[in-house]
Amino acid sequence: MQNNAMIDILAGDEPFPAYKKDLMLYGQLVGSWSVQSTWYDRNGEIKKKRGEWHFGWVLGGRGIQDVLFAEGATPDQYGTTLRCYDPALKIWHVSWMQPYGGEFVHLIGRKVGASIVQEGSGSDPARRERWTFRDITANSFLWLGEVSFDGGKTWFLEQEMRGTRME
Repeated sequence: MQNNAMIDILAGDEPFPAYKKDLMLYGQLVGSWSVQSTWYDRNGEIKKKRGEWHFGWVLGGRGIQDVLFAEGATPDQYGTTLRCYDPALKIWHVSWMQPYGGEFVHLIGRKVGASIVQEGSGSDPARRERWTFRDITANSFLWLGEVSFDGGKTWFLEQEMRGTRME
C-alpha cells in the first residue's frame, strides 16, 4: 500500500481564515468537474476531448492545487496547477505543469470583472499565455486558453474547456 503522508500533509480543508475573501476567487472552483475540451489550430483544425478537472485546498488553505486529465489518460500524462495567493501584491502566482507534454507555464492571476484572468509565459519567451475563467457559476464555467506571439497585441484562441460540476 502506498504511503500517502505527503498528500495528507499537503491537503487543506478550507481557505486560510485571514485571507478567506481573497482566496475564494479560486476557492469557488474547489471540487470535481467534468470538462469538454476543444482545441483550435491556425489551420482551422478542431479537436475535442472529454476529461476531468479536480481542485482542492493545499498548504494550510493558502493555495489551491488541481489535477487535469483527458479521458483515458494514464496518471503520468496528467497535469497539475498550483495557485497561491500573494497578499502583499494582491495577485495569484500560478504554475501549470504537464511533464508528459513538456508544458511548464507560469502566470499571474487576478480578478477582472466577473472573470479570473491569468497571464504569463512558458518555456518559449516569444509565446505569451492568457488563460481566463469566465461565466463562472456554482455548477459551470468556461475556461479560455489564448496565445500571443506579438507581446499581447493580438490573441489566438487555442483551447476552451467547458466545466460542469460533478458533485
